[in-house]
Amino acid sequence: MKTIETAHGKRLRAVIYVRISQDRTGAHLGVKRQREDCEALAERNGWEVVEVYVDNDLSAYSGKPRPRYRQMLADLGDGVATVVISWHTDRLHRSPTELEEYIDLSERRGVSTHTCQAGPIDLSTPSGRMTARILGAVARHESEHKGHRVARARQQKAEAGIWGGGIRPFGWGLPTGEIEKRTLTHVNEETGEETEEEIEVPVLDMNKAVPEEAAALNKGADMVLGSGHGNSLNGWVKWLADKGFTSSLGNPIGPVEARDMLLRPRNAGISVYRGKEVGKGQWEVIIEEPKHRALVVVLNDPTRRTTPGNTPKWFGSLIYKCGLPGCTAHTTCSKSGGANRPSYRCVTGHGGARRADKTDAYVVDLIIDRLSQPDAADLLLPADNGVDVAGLQLESEQIRLRLTAVAHAFGAGAITLPQFTEASGVAQAQLEGVNRQLARAATKDPLVDLVGAKDVRAVWEGLDLARRRAVLRSLLEVTILPARRGRMPDGGYFDYESIKTEWKR
Repeated sequence: MKTIETAHGKRLRAVIYVRISQDRTGAHLGVKRQREDCEALAERNGWEVVEVYVDNDLSAYSGKPRPRYRQMLADLGDGVATVVISWHTDRLHRSPTELEEYIDLSERRGVSTHTCQAGPIDLSTPSGRMTARILGAVARHESEHKGHRVARARQQKAEAGIWGGGIRPFGWGLPTGEIEKRTLTHVNEETGEETEEEIEVPVLDMNKAVPEEAAALNKGADMVLGSGHGNSLNGWVKWLADKGFTSSLGNPIGPVEARDMLLRPRNAGISVYRGKEVGKGQWEVIIEEPKHRALVVVLNDPTRRTTPGNTPKWFGSLIYKCGLPGCTAHTTCSKSGGANRPSYRCVTGHGGARRADKTDAYVVDLIIDRLSQPDAADLLLPADNGVDVAGLQLESEQIRLRLTAVAHAFGAGAITLPQFTEASGVAQAQLEGVNRQLARAATKDPLVDLVGAKDVRAVWEGLDLARRRAVLRSLLEVTILPARRGRMPDGGYFDYESIKTEWKR
């Protein structure tokens, strides 16, 4: 081995930095090959390698933290080594800010840089620093150019309604029955050693819906739209957990994930690029477009209560009205009285309390009795709420075409930015109005499942609290009047006559 010694007769200490990422320049060699080339360079020069730093699947261009790179800088600052070896300069940096930090450290600590592909980079001289900056600029240009090509390819796929890849969306990916073999490469981040594993994975058709997951999405849509205010989202999360559903990655589905799944335009066969609708997808539709538009309106409603602390836990809480003279407030439920029983009382705190269990049971009995009558079907709202769905969908398509035409005109320089902004703003406002009208047509009447049922009470017991409250809110107005004192004519002490009810339909 060729040995180079310092003035004190000691070999120069070197460190090796290797990185693999989605960037193909050098990455295809793998960490192991990069390390072998770097170790060979160190051996030829007689350097003592004291540490190897490995970052796996982290792009220098992305800006994401590279823990082992940061550790290398800290160690160099402590004088661990005076030579850095890398396979190529773009394995070290692609950010000008990172490069300048590295140059400053190299000058302060007398660190030299050597690469297998680009040779030595002497950062102590103006020409060496210029070379490093030029190589960094070239590497950054390559990444930006690649990013532009990738983005353009994704846009073209989206506009053509073609699946653009990525994590399997919940609802799609029906197995075709075929199996393909894939090789997974595992990299030890400490040693850089690679091991390969061959696995078999089913081939999925991303245009085909998975029946069970599609049914689950429709179940969630119906639960949210049936509640009227989107408050059944947590109920759907519980339903998913009870049925054993998980995300496409196998994780539990929480409220945030559930909301995102229901808001996804893909459900309605709508292709999106960077948050904008760009056309129709070639995949199967799981949720009809009007229903999807309704979900978007309901779940994006800023007045919708979403925090657990604001979710009512009692049937009539904040729905029953206070009947005190001159009071326009609603009642809320809390524990009160000597027996410490849940009771309704005015939110202002005035007036007496009314037992919640007896009040709710009385109101529920009224609702079930009414919905069990032969003419209950007359209570149902028109399926489309008087909305011309076909006409609105046509208008929606025309507005989207105008948006596309305006964008193309701006791209071609035919109109100015202010003209583009004004035209697209008007079209977007019109589109929002059309979507709200479509949402009206798709919002589910909360009475649908109850009317015509053989056993209305049995169906009622199967509804979650949000859906029951939606029925109450839609069907009946309840006012809690001041109660009479003493024993009532029926022999009890609860004054049912103080519960005033008025049918809304």
